[in-house]
Amino acid sequence: MTLHLEGRRFIEARAIIPRGVAHVPVTGSVRTREFAFLALPHFTLLAFSSAIEPLRIANQLSQQPLYGWSLFSMDGAPVESSAGVRIAVDHGLKPLLRETTVIVCSGTDAQAADRSVLSWLRAHARQGGGIGAICTGAYTLARAGLLGKDAPAVHWENGPAFRELFDVEPLQQLYVIGKTHFSCAGGEAGIDMMLALIAEDHGKALADAVAEMCLHGRHREADVMQKAIYPRAMLTRHPGVAKVIAAMKDNISSPLSQEDRAAIFSRSARPVCDSRKPRRRTRACRQVEAPGAGCQMRLRRPQSWRKRVRQGLRAGSKPSHGPARV
Repeated sequence: MTLHLEGRRFIEARAIIPRGVAHVPVTGSVRTREFAFLALPHFTLLAFSSAIEPLRIANQLSQQPLYGWSLFSMDGAPVESSAGVRIAVDHGLKPLLRETTVIVCSGTDAQAADRSVLSWLRAHARQGGGIGAICTGAYTLARAGLLGKDAPAVHWENGPAFRELFDVEPLQQLYVIGKTHFSCAGGEAGIDMMLALIAEDHGKALADAVAEMCLHGRHREADVMQKAIYPRAMLTRHPGVAKVIAAMKDNISSPLSQEDRAAIFSRSARPVCDSRKPRRRTRACRQVEAPGAGCQMRLRRPQSWRKRVRQGLRAGSKPSHGPARV
């Protein structure tokens, strides 16, 4: 059960900030920052816990109620996660104080939010309340028209569908803290995003201590990419092949020709792919120039389309222009 800190003495809040061996003093007056976590059906537990646990640990390390949180659902009833685990919540969609920051927690059903959720989020944003999203929660912000000019961070698997649905290019980085909202791609990226918020509120020393308590090796910056374009071993052994693969991924809808692939490879690895010296043409060079080298990328196109269909885009429909308001 969430403990509400407003109007209570610190001694009564110790249930959520148990004393540990580690301690990081926070000087000055403390005003509890409140978060409202909206759990949508089939939300992902990993992303949810990655966002909420750093707040608890910050309270524990400082021995002060720096953060408070409440759990919300669309109807006030328990919500089932994508793993089948059900959690109880504190409230339905009741009005919030302007100082409260809402974080939309979504998961495998990116379109789970109904009209009441979209209206609730718009009302909170109109009064100046903070808005955030984890995992596929950015879909809900986009449907509510709350993205503004800030592109959200979306998990790499959901990127193609998001692009088609909202005509917005999602960021491939771990998280983003923009002017109108903040968002993370899900998974353990929630830890990094919350560490960034904690550092903004109370300094880097506390954020680093929270990361250590989470056994999170290092706080990754927002611009770190979710997924490497090509494996590190390939980058070292065959940089030319890696360049060709990256270019092919960027041109799935219009596959590169045999000549284009050869040209990219040659620019990256001319010493081993010199057409004037046939004996120096390596096996890797011959493979990327082969007519069938594009087959794998062509096979990826229906896979990409199936992902979009599963996430709500009907086959044959055209991408919408601008944030879709539902």
